[in-house]
Amino acid sequence: MFPPLLPTYNRTDIAFVRGEGSYLFAEDGKRYLDLGAGIAVNAFGNANPRLLKALTEQAGKLWHTSNLYRVPGQESLSKKLVAATFADTVFFVNSGTEAIELAVKMARRHHFVNGQPDRFRIVTFDGAFHGRTYAAINAGGNEKYLEGFGPRMEGFDQLALTGDVAADLAAVKALVGPATAAILIELLQGESGVRVIAPELLRALRKLCDETGTLLVLDEIQTGMGRTGKLFAHEWLGITPDIMTVAKAIGGGFPLGAVLATADAANGMTVGTHGTTYGGNPLAMAVGNEAVDMLLEPGFLDHVNKVAGFLNQQLGALVDAHPGIFSGVRGQGLMLGLTMKVPNTDFITAARAAGVIVLPAGDNVVRLLPALTISEDEVREAMAGLDRAAAALESKPELKAAAQ
Repeated sequence: MFPPLLPTYNRTDIAFVRGEGSYLFAEDGKRYLDLGAGIAVNAFGNANPRLLKALTEQAGKLWHTSNLYRVPGQESLSKKLVAATFADTVFFVNSGTEAIELAVKMARRHHFVNGQPDRFRIVTFDGAFHGRTYAAINAGGNEKYLEGFGPRMEGFDQLALTGDVAADLAAVKALVGPATAAILIELLQGESGVRVIAPELLRALRKLCDETGTLLVLDEIQTGMGRTGKLFAHEWLGITPDIMTVAKAIGGGFPLGAVLATADAANGMTVGTHGTTYGGNPLAMAVGNEAVDMLLEPGFLDHVNKVAGFLNQQLGALVDAHPGIFSGVRGQGLMLGLTMKVPNTDFITAARAAGVIVLPAGDNVVRLLPALTISEDEVREAMAGLDRAAAALESKPELKAAAQ
């Protein structure tokens, strides 16, 4: 019998029924320290009191009206984001993949209204993940996600980065031509293994876009909203995009995404060119406004940077203590990956048995994306659990042999 719930996920056989800060509680009552945060979504912890208050107060007033009418929460949140970023304008959606869809449309439409309708191609990069809609999987280019869904969508030119900045830049320059509308890139590739893109390359891409009239689109769905210790990761580089996609932490657990853009990049998006039924609904805007207020409060990002430094230090010690299990740590801020010598899935299972939730990623990496509000004491507790998990694996002869 075909299951009533479409079987598209390989789910772990555990169900969480309650959350509190950095902790999750399962059906059987067991408590877990959560270093996954719903894949970087629950940035303020589980059941954050301020977000809960904002949501429940709005829920008692109005849930949905559609975008046929003004939504005051959209107006206030867009002003906050414009004031805090490079952007001149914002469009609200429900998810990251919807934000990518609009970014693609916006980039192409910009050139269309500027008299260059043939500029529709977008340069993307191997290892990227931009979502699961049709344009997003074509932009990402992962064959696993594309198989069986018909012909590839025209207009995406994908490049595999080598880590050699000069060679990679030369390869990008060879791809960018008269038909190129935009370059779309993540600053850290989370799903493929917390792979850091070289800052020198990102700065060079900004310069290349300026020289060629190409739009730079930054996917900050996972890296944005404080995850790396800045409001957005590109701030570390001293560059700004023309278009940026945002989601995950901006809603603190409530479905919310956004596209931020300069006035020039967005000049083709006039009445009727895009729309959404639920995007920017009053519930999402109530939570989003509160989440952004929290991020912008003095000291919040200072805490992220302090605890990130502490976590990185502790992970380094963990790697040194278990050289047969781990080979290193990579990432930035509170977006970190443990590179493994044993199968990452085995370690994730062992960590869960030790009461700690961590996430899988490509390249045999274990991904850590804790709440931005995690404390140093909670980091210590998490490290004790991960240490126990590593020791448990070391005691298994078959895994010990695999690590050698």
